[in-house]
Amino acid sequence: MSIVPHIQKGARYTIGTRIENKFLDLLELGYVAYFTSRMHKTEKINECIFLTDILKFFISIAWEGKLLSHTQFEEVVLKLDEIGKMLGGWRNGLNNPEKKNRTL
Repeated sequence: MSIVPHIQKGARYTIGTRIENKFLDLLELGYVAYFTSRMHKTEKINECIFLTDILKFFISIAWEGKLLSHTQFEEVVLKLDEIGKMLGGWRNGLNNPEKKNRTL
């Protein structure tokens, strides 16, 4: 969210606002997924993954339109990739409950 103030004024209130709102939506949906019942948790996590992909799309559009520097783009995309991996791991953990990372 720290990149939005650095976007040119003309695009700040269009794509910049979209990016900012999508980040807030992802944060909210992640919170909802955490507290959702186990039956519906996978569905909410899938929505989070979809929202992460949409964010990557908007960030790449902003970068291609030269609204973001290479450094800003790289920083955000790396964090979004990490978020995607974490969400994927969460989903896989729910789908395979007998497969745990630890052994007893």
